[in-house]
Amino acid sequence: MKKLALKTLSRPWPAVLLIFGAGVAGSFQLGKASLALAQVKAELGLSLATVSWLVSAFAVVGAVAGVPVGLFADRLGARRMAVGGLVLMGGGSLPAALAPDAASLLAMRVVEGLGFVGVVVAGPALIDAAAPTAIRQRAMALWATFMPFGMTLILLASPLLDLIAWRGFWLLNTALLFLYAAILALSPLPPTPRPERFRPILRDMLDTAVSPGPWTLAGLFGSMSAAYFAMFGLLPMYFSERFGLTNEMAGLVAAAAIAASGFGNLACGQLLARGFGPMRLLFAGFTGIAVCGVGIFGPFSPLPLAFALCILFSFASGLIPVVIFDSAPRLSPRPDLLGVTIGFGMQGSNLGLLAGPPLAGGVAAAFGWSAIAVLIVGIALAAALVVALFHKLERKEAVLRVGSMQPAAEAESKAG
Repeated sequence: MKKLALKTLSRPWPAVLLIFGAGVAGSFQLGKASLALAQVKAELGLSLATVSWLVSAFAVVGAVAGVPVGLFADRLGARRMAVGGLVLMGGGSLPAALAPDAASLLAMRVVEGLGFVGVVVAGPALIDAAAPTAIRQRAMALWATFMPFGMTLILLASPLLDLIAWRGFWLLNTALLFLYAAILALSPLPPTPRPERFRPILRDMLDTAVSPGPWTLAGLFGSMSAAYFAMFGLLPMYFSERFGLTNEMAGLVAAAAIAASGFGNLACGQLLARGFGPMRLLFAGFTGIAVCGVGIFGPFSPLPLAFALCILFSFASGLIPVVIFDSAPRLSPRPDLLGVTIGFGMQGSNLGLLAGPPLAGGVAAAFGWSAIAVLIVGIALAAALVVALFHKLERKEAVLRVGSMQPAAEAESKAG
């Protein structure tokens, strides 16, 4: 019986789906705070500025902890890091459900945020080990959808919030996290690369910091995230003020547009598997972001066009994370530094999340809503420089890969 279970779970797609589920469970912890803000604010008597940190705490932790968590993931192993991340989120969620005040609740959100970074850093490494080459790009595309998929599911669970209140909702998520951690710990997954002898942490950090690959991935992720949240962070307010939509309707329009990014993730995986080059997909993603940003915030765009362009903007942005996750194993300084390489990308993403909305808000306040289009185009143009560096590194890596294969081919020819 044990052998049968091992054989079943060692098949690629069940293993990939299991890993994907860990990311979805983690994204619930981000979404549950957004969903419960009103109840937490009313019960604890908090200001809007204070309660908004329940969401922002995740971004702050990711912006400073991605690389250190990645280093630990490379040493502990990706599966242990993913399981530990789920347990850490559960360990933060449980006391948060009982928190008497804002300080203790925010402290536990920081703990949850650390666990979330652990899961997100470990996930691509686990998938890289579990998925053979034939399906790896589609598997990475599926992984990239964990955030929109999880956020959509948690929004659909909003009726539960009215039944069990926010504290009950936190406890329900706690039980889910501990249960999934146990399932992931007991399931046989392929091992991820780990060195036989660890180098000093400072040496690993230096090896990663002097390598252009991690910085390039961080720049791509940061640019995409800054443009994405510059637009979607203020979109409900923009639709309300410009087109006269109610807050509820503006929120639904924004949610529908955000969901399109998941379709962009999946489409990118299919295109990569069919031979489309990552450079072309990055170019399409950032070009779509720039063009759609101009149309969305253009002064003469009617509501139907603005909404359609929001869908296209979200879809185009969904192409970029898949290319990043897919190329991370190739641009990592060494196979055993994949975790810290992805940690660099995560820090870039979270820095973009932190910078995008305030930049957009400041620009809109000073120059009007249409100025956000200029900001988005500027971010896309800056990203073009990073894309050029990415292309150069990919070509160099391809040459090295072909060169390493030639001696083996010559030896095989001589043996024949």
